[in-house]
Amino acid sequence: MTRAIVVGGGVAGPVAAMALQRAGIEATVHEAHAGPAGDVGAWLGLQVNGLDALRAIGAERAVADVGFETPVIEFRSWTGKVLGALPTSGPGGSVGLSMRRSDLYRALHAEALRRGVEVRYGSRLADVRSTAAAVTAVFADGTAEDADLLVGADGVRSTVRALLDPGAAAPRFVPVLNTAGYSEHVPPGAEVGRLTMVFGRRSFAGYLVAPSGGTWWFANPPRTREPAAGEVAGTSDAAWRALLSELHRGDRSPVLGLVEATPGPLRGWTTYDVPTVRRWSAGRVVLIGDAAHATSPAAGQGSSLAVEDAVVLARCLRDLPLPAALQAFEGLRRARAERVVAQGFRTSSAKSPPAVGRVARDLLMPFVLRRRDPNAWVRAHSVDWDAPAVPA
Repeated sequence: MTRAIVVGGGVAGPVAAMALQRAGIEATVHEAHAGPAGDVGAWLGLQVNGLDALRAIGAERAVADVGFETPVIEFRSWTGKVLGALPTSGPGGSVGLSMRRSDLYRALHAEALRRGVEVRYGSRLADVRSTAAAVTAVFADGTAEDADLLVGADGVRSTVRALLDPGAAAPRFVPVLNTAGYSEHVPPGAEVGRLTMVFGRRSFAGYLVAPSGGTWWFANPPRTREPAAGEVAGTSDAAWRALLSELHRGDRSPVLGLVEATPGPLRGWTTYDVPTVRRWSAGRVVLIGDAAHATSPAAGQGSSLAVEDAVVLARCLRDLPLPAALQAFEGLRRARAERVVAQGFRTSSAKSPPAVGRVARDLLMPFVLRRRDPNAWVRAHSVDWDAPAVPA
């Protein structure tokens, strides 16, 4: 195998192209947008397992330069009481990073371009034709391109997934809405690098002081019914502020102060996950990242899992022929990814439980957090480029 087409230029796509290049496979990235995606989703965390996978292909420095260390996640109740804290550290003492999503995209694209990867913007996939000898990608502008492999890294609404399995289940609505911003206010006692999660009486929120000044925040208004198309995107700045005021009024937290000190307009988005996909691959086509297993942001692992996928796929293709390489990739990744997706959905669903559930959670959480770290198994994962993809 010498050539691959990577569809999607978010996180998984550029990393896949760099990893495939390291495996001796030339890859071209096709991104439907006119450039690296903007600040949709505001900011995110890249955890130590994702950083470890980037390190395996020598790309961790590119993202370290646009993020800052976030070594601890603290949990508080609506009264301001500290319920407990969890580390983000992994083996070797490394810790997770926080960064703007747009900065992560730009950093990965820049690193891929620096390594000679070709990225074609405004290139939207329309169809895929696969034979025993090659795969052909047909684009919306009528052009077509042949390769040995096509990698679908095109996100939760994956065109590649729909072409691979037209009967695949639609993405699942996660029962919270999302809004976020960058506030000019810094809450008293807040520390750079300490991500604080607040279990409000009626809504969940979080905030993080940035080393450059100000505070990054997000809020998750509960929503049991999936909104109509365009409803959330069309919600005005004034409506978001009114909703957050109603939900967090009376909580002893800095959330409303952060919102008030945030330049507008506020915007929001809905979240979907992909619990399971019947077919991760067929012939010369394979899915990675959110296209195969989109997870709720509550898991904090979407980008990290995508990076892991990209590197593990390249190792499998380095060591095994098709279709064995794609079967090995799925065998190595499916159970892990689907477990994280399930955990993220449970976490999102538990953010705004009924009153009795809130009381039980606030009473029990300090004991739970003292006894176990529920995410340790995710962060402990390691990707070694030099090890065989499938141990003998």
